[in-house]
Amino acid sequence: MYRSEDVLATLEMTRQHKLDVRTITLGIELRSCSSPDTDTLCGRIRARILRTAARMKDVCSEVENRYGIPIVNRRISVTPIAEVAAGQDAEGFLAVARTLDEVVAEVGVDLVGGYSALVQKGTTRAAALLIDSLPEVLSTTKRVCASVNVGTTAAGINMDAIARLGHVLKEIAERTKDSDGFGCAKLVIFANAPTDNPFMAGAFHGVGEPDVVVNIGVSGPGVVKAAVAGLVESSGGRVSLGEIAEEIKHTAFRVTRVGELIGREVASRLGVNFGILDLSLAPTPAVGDSVGEILQAMGVKRLGAPGSTAALALLNDAVKKGGAFASSSVGGMSGAFIPVSEDSALGDAVAAGDLTLNKLEAMTAVCSVGLDMIPVPGDTDPETLAALIADEIAIGVINHKTTAVRVIPVPGKTIGDKAVFGGLFGESVIVPIHAAGGSTDFVRHGGRIPAPLSSLRN
Repeated sequence: MYRSEDVLATLEMTRQHKLDVRTITLGIELRSCSSPDTDTLCGRIRARILRTAARMKDVCSEVENRYGIPIVNRRISVTPIAEVAAGQDAEGFLAVARTLDEVVAEVGVDLVGGYSALVQKGTTRAAALLIDSLPEVLSTTKRVCASVNVGTTAAGINMDAIARLGHVLKEIAERTKDSDGFGCAKLVIFANAPTDNPFMAGAFHGVGEPDVVVNIGVSGPGVVKAAVAGLVESSGGRVSLGEIAEEIKHTAFRVTRVGELIGREVASRLGVNFGILDLSLAPTPAVGDSVGEILQAMGVKRLGAPGSTAALALLNDAVKKGGAFASSSVGGMSGAFIPVSEDSALGDAVAAGDLTLNKLEAMTAVCSVGLDMIPVPGDTDPETLAALIADEIAIGVINHKTTAVRVIPVPGKTIGDKAVFGGLFGESVIVPIHAAGGSTDFVRHGGRIPAPLSSLRN
């Protein structure tokens, strides 16, 4: 049951504090489209998406107008293409990527995720072809997003794949140098990737999902910040951290209830399954829509100062508790994202020198994702990029959580310069990497880092 006071309170949040449905993502199974013939495969993919998503744009507009809550993005996720296109050659993979790019534009969708490979324990021929195609795909398509899962707690870490991805990132950046290497922003490198995540660029339609499903991402950093700031102000600053956690939890509860209402309405009108609601606090570059500002409202005035990790842990846990109490369908990642270029307060902290790469890595141990939207010097070598990825993947594997990396080596720019990506992707000064080049031999050993002992739970 949805209590009217919860709905009304959330509508007030929508008007004043930038609450929105960040994305409606339609997950579509594509294994049934497989064929050794490229033209047949692409034709089946096109027909399947056109048939399934034809009404998505109109339905989202109808629901948005009915409830007055903005639906910012409409997206599609598909079965990992390394599985769908197995048996194709390199040209076949490129043809599939172009087909995806064209057909989602026809149905009025912003982005499509699932140009993906799962290689945590080894790399198949199809997965290798997909990874090798990423520079061409991400530099020549507008809407295709990619991800590679390189580690899990159960399987360990595929260092051969990570080493290759260090070179791939350099190639993607060079091919998109006119946009500060923006192609790299469309590639997420995962540990323990969730199969139902609605957020790009890491969304894909995983094994075990229904044929078609609606997953929804609701985001409200501005709402949470306003709630925390209001509580602190009304108490004259005499409020405990436990009370702040309770306020965040209640706010997340209200947001989740209304978000699920929107998601189920969209699914019902499309005649498909409702999957999960991902209550991740995903910021935008707009002032007032920032995860960093929430931490500042808690009392961490200089982001990156001691206490930043503890404050983020409090925030992430309270969001999850509020969401879990509000719905049995919470999934995806659900917590707090800290994408540097997409969060104005985080970006300012990096520019001031308060928030370093090392501190960001520490903070990722307690939040929802990982090193996200971080521009680094364009001359960073591939092995250093790979080592940076490996560190973050290790945090996820050892701690039984999802972690991810979106790092962007910006061609022609270095420490002190600014990378500008535009729109929701924002901008940031280049983040320095301490002791770059110091891990080359480690990366070149390759192989697989074994799964931790904690993986033996059965």
